[in-house]
Amino acid sequence: MFEFAGKVAVITGAGSGFGRAFAHKGAALGMKLVLADVNAAELAQTVDALRAAGADAIGVPTDVSNGAQVEALAQAALAAFGKVHVLFNNAGVGTGGFLWESSENDWSWVFGVNVMGVAHGVRVFAPIMLAQNEPAHIVNTASVAGLLAPPAMGIYNASKHAVVALTETLYHDLKLAQAGTGGEVGCSLLCPAFVPTGIADAERARPDGLRNASRPTRSQIAAGKQLQRAVQSGKLTAADVAEIAFEAIATRRFYIITHPGIMATVKLRHEDIEQLREPSDPMSLKPEVKNAE
Repeated sequence: MFEFAGKVAVITGAGSGFGRAFAHKGAALGMKLVLADVNAAELAQTVDALRAAGADAIGVPTDVSNGAQVEALAQAALAAFGKVHVLFNNAGVGTGGFLWESSENDWSWVFGVNVMGVAHGVRVFAPIMLAQNEPAHIVNTASVAGLLAPPAMGIYNASKHAVVALTETLYHDLKLAQAGTGGEVGCSLLCPAFVPTGIADAERARPDGLRNASRPTRSQIAAGKQLQRAVQSGKLTAADVAEIAFEAIATRRFYIITHPGIMATVKLRHEDIEQLREPSDPMSLKPEVKNAE
């Protein structure tokens, strides 16, 4: 059983949504917190609220798509607390619409945060954790979009499928690297469905250099509206997801599926592959994808 009290957690995307909920849960368990977000104002609000409640927390503004900034985040964590025991590679953004209408900027932005952000986190923090020779854990936030492929979400789907593959490989690599040592460093893959967070408003965090000059297409506008509705209809809260995630860390569970109703649709996708069928549309054939709870 993983013990949290007195341990150090690094959380990206901590200014809002899941990241903020992870921070509050970690504080309630007596953890020391190193919080990161690209939005310095939202990050400061989270840090101030936690400190006011008695938590030991620092904030480090960080663009996770930038490897040097993730390295600086690690150095700040070590300078403040000496070690890192839990890492939430949580920062994420999204965009929608038909694939052929997505710009190069769209691909660069989403993959920079969702994929390279996780890659940088693993690259920088895993060696630190392995060298500590004590229990540690990495949680990578993917999505049910990493297990399915809904229409008009192509870039987001592709990025989250990458996180799934990356994290499953990380599990095997950690096992190999720690063979015969007791395996102190573990990892988990978090795949939530729709939860009321700020993901539907992610455009506010897009860097100016990656913004599109053209107006959104009809498919992009429709995808944005659908995402807003789906996110707001979510039955679980970010705090609920944090409870589930910390329970999984405590028991060292790899797959963290917050909305079990989605599994029938995941099974359908696997059956499509096994039987060489055309891919089923998870949004039209399985209503639980829209209203997973």
